[in-house]
Amino acid sequence: MACLYVCLFYMSSSYFPGVSGVTVVTQKPPVVTVRKGETATMDCNLGTVDNSAARWYKQVPGGVPQYMLRWYHTGWSSVEYGSGFSSPKFTSNHQSKSDYRLIINTVEETDSAV
Repeated sequence: MACLYVCLFYMSSSYFPGVSGVTVVTQKPPVVTVRKGETATMDCNLGTVDNSAARWYKQVPGGVPQYMLRWYHTGWSSVEYGSGFSSPKFTSNHQSKSDYRLIINTVEETDSAV
């Protein structure tokens, strides 16, 4: 089974009136290979954005993106899960205000990504 994991962030222009620009979101590595039962990690850099929420989505070919989780960091850290996703299987953390990590524990075939 193939699926896609995507890291996104959301910044509403209503919070920053008159501010516009382009932010490059970098996800590394683009491909992760692990054996069944191991832990997979993917890193996401939000570029110049800091103190923002990183949101992770899973998409299966032909399907719509499924909201997995949101990791928010500003003074405190919190995680919010989408339907069907929970800890400790799926989690996230941050290395800095713009660097976030998706962690998938005890990987199964249904977690495969291409």
